[in-house]
Amino acid sequence: MAPPRPIRVLVVDDSAVVRRAVTDALRDDPAIQVVGTAGDPYVAKTRIEELSPDVLTLDIEMPRMDGLTFLRILMRERPLPVIVMSSLTRAGSLQALEALRLGAVDVLAKPGGPYSFGELGPRLQMAVKAAARARLRRLEAPVLGAPPAPSPSGDTTRAAAPAPVAPPPPPARLGAPANPPDPRRIILLGASTGGTEALREVLVRLPDGLPPIAIVQHIPATFSRAFADRLNGLCAFTVREAADGDLLTPGLALVAPGNFHLLVRWTGAGHRVELNSGPQVWHQRPAVDVMFKSLPEASAPRAIAGVLTGMGKDGAEGLLRLRRAGAATFAQDEASSVVYGMPREAWEQGGAERRLPLDAIAEHLVRLCQTAPAAHARA
Repeated sequence: MAPPRPIRVLVVDDSAVVRRAVTDALRDDPAIQVVGTAGDPYVAKTRIEELSPDVLTLDIEMPRMDGLTFLRILMRERPLPVIVMSSLTRAGSLQALEALRLGAVDVLAKPGGPYSFGELGPRLQMAVKAAARARLRRLEAPVLGAPPAPSPSGDTTRAAAPAPVAPPPPPARLGAPANPPDPRRIILLGASTGGTEALREVLVRLPDGLPPIAIVQHIPATFSRAFADRLNGLCAFTVREAADGDLLTPGLALVAPGNFHLLVRWTGAGHRVELNSGPQVWHQRPAVDVMFKSLPEASAPRAIAGVLTGMGKDGAEGLLRLRRAGAATFAQDEASSVVYGMPREAWEQGGAERRLPLDAIAEHLVRLCQTAPAAHARA
């Protein structure tokens, strides 16, 4: 039997140094082949037509046309799995989140940020393999105005961006639960590739007044704060990046900071967050399994825990432990997952008692919060 064809990658970045670093980082994996590079989106368009890559890595800040403009056009006209390479400035973090909203599969920090060129390889290789399996959505909203053609003289001034695509209107928010939350009730959610948008779709539908929510999303450091801030502006309750020692209270959702594991401890006054920089689990920090396994056994019967879209196995072991201890557990279904890796493992290992489409998860959470813990299996 012939070996499988390697994943074909096109590297798009205006920096020759970064193009070389990304190419070198991917070259070590025989399952991946860098078929070409491009210094700007106009060259990238030609390379896509010539080389038919499976995955793109894309810089955001480039001359002649910025990466977000190019991504809007690409996802409307010829959707491809895209991994965004972003700087770790606040502006870069916000642009990265916008890229994910527009259809990018994942976001990584550019070399020179929180990890060196040498540390880039494993993360980037995993991201490329996840992207190659991703389910893509075509950007339906029209892009107003075609981008100007490059100047014959080779002018490198930035092209005027077309009008941005407005985000879709938020779905209807569900009604608040009738009863005050059980003080030991807690919701634990874990996600990876595709998770930033999946979590957004779930959380914006939830009402205020639910039990506290702890979230682990595989995301680089500093991007996690921008992600939490974005959710805070969309949700009916407070969402923020977790700090060590935070008390989880009703109407609060805490997002694990990038590069820190998030653990949940019971103090008698409530559940508190503990952060640490321990070893990576499943090549991740934060890791979903670390959060799930940290919940005290006495809290498990009142816990609701779920694994959303993502590559790999993170969360499956911890979810099984929680289910055996009495927690209500679920996993996102295959059809609605960007990458059906983590939810598949959670289901196949027996940790998830239900599989749910993304658009049914918010309603399921609200229903469980109004159901006696012992009756969750019948909910």
